[in-house]
Amino acid sequence: MVHALSSSNVGTTKLGQVKTVPTILPPSTPAPYSAPVVIPPGAGARFNLGGFGINWKIDGVHTDRRFSVIQHPLAPRALAAPLHRHHREDEYSFLLTGTLGALLGDDVVIAEPGTWVFKPRGQWHTYWNAGDVPCEIIEVYSPAGFEDYFRELAPIWPDRTKSAELLRKYQLDLDFDSVPGLCTRFGLTSARPN
Repeated sequence: MVHALSSSNVGTTKLGQVKTVPTILPPSTPAPYSAPVVIPPGAGARFNLGGFGINWKIDGVHTDRRFSVIQHPLAPRALAAPLHRHHREDEYSFLLTGTLGALLGDDVVIAEPGTWVFKPRGQWHTYWNAGDVPCEIIEVYSPAGFEDYFRELAPIWPDRTKSAELLRKYQLDLDFDSVPGLCTRFGLTSARPN
């Protein structure tokens, strides 16, 4: 469950800085568009799939379903997912720290902090931590909705036999057989069980 924080009391301090008193909004409650929204560094529910983490930040209910945001920490040399493609969402990754590798169709991209990587719907892709230290990305999904895929994946993880209905629901194609080749080709480990 992700919690958006908005200010209920806004004032100024002696130094002219804005002071806010946060109010927690449940995930099903849209934030008023006229109110500022603040999401502190530790906020949002978390789930860990081994070397790939999920930290929900902004749900579609807070953006009129236009987009959602998830923060993904990746362990060193960790593969985030098998080759996959989305049929409904475009995916935008912003690298905060570390080095991100991505396979976008046939193209391999290595990104440094501050780089955006665009993965359009319909394109086969995957990504990984290409370095020997942790990396962290912000993932924007447009339109919103895919953030709930991870919520539904968490209770069935790691039993792949229960994923078929989930993949259909979210119009997601996964090539589970791609994992060993990706790990060998790029020197990676996978959170996904064999």
